[in-house]
Amino acid sequence: MKGLLAAVAMGIGGAAWAQGSAVDEIERYRQMIADGNPAELYEMRGEELWKLKAGPKNASLEKCDLGLGPGVTKGAYAQMPRYFADTDKVQDAESRILTCMQQLQGIDPKEVVNGRWGQGKRADVVAIVTWLSGESKGVKVSVQPRHPKEKEAFELGKKTFYFQGGPHDFSCASCHGEDGKRIRLQDLPNIAKPEGASKGWSSWPAYRVSSGQMWSMQHRLEDCYRQQRFPEPIYASDLTIALSYFMAAQSNGYAMATPGIKR
Repeated sequence: MKGLLAAVAMGIGGAAWAQGSAVDEIERYRQMIADGNPAELYEMRGEELWKLKAGPKNASLEKCDLGLGPGVTKGAYAQMPRYFADTDKVQDAESRILTCMQQLQGIDPKEVVNGRWGQGKRADVVAIVTWLSGESKGVKVSVQPRHPKEKEAFELGKKTFYFQGGPHDFSCASCHGEDGKRIRLQDLPNIAKPEGASKGWSSWPAYRVSSGQMWSMQHRLEDCYRQQRFPEPIYASDLTIALSYFMAAQSNGYAMATPGIKR
């Protein structure tokens, strides 16, 4: 009996060691590839698109107001989502870019909303967002619900985070509501806590090595819903923006580390 217990203990200890070792190796792998993050190419493309004259109005996005004044990009991403008076909405970076594309360039937002990831105007928006996020790298997140609509977005985002449904009765919190959870040795940040939320929020947009694509937060959220077996959310919808607002507000005070790189 003692021999059996010893064997079980050794098995458990070995499994724990193997699991810990694998997690360490994954982290080492992330550090190795971070030096040559392909996101840099998307940043370059995003800056080009920001300055490129396009659309029926043949204009650039250089006068786009991201909340700090027309054309100000430094630190703007770290303060989004936020309320914008001209649209009377809380907007994240992607939805705000759609507004600027429509107002300044005359481009119909439906070209992006009804588009596909990695193609056409939606790919352009992801590249622009990647560059904008880089303009806030190292800047502390400053997202606090002050305006009534920001408070409303926070509460909707929180409710959405904990809402359970679908064929498996999942919620965002099923994966991201407790410490120490992982999927296939992939650590899952606890977004219910500020430190975990910052790990989840501040590293997106990110280059996905497994898919060879740059993913924005809107893309990340869509894939989360797919994994929960929920219907695909509408791109830049009020619900996805509210969920982003909740995560950003939870991350308030932590530094942005975008653009990131993921497995």
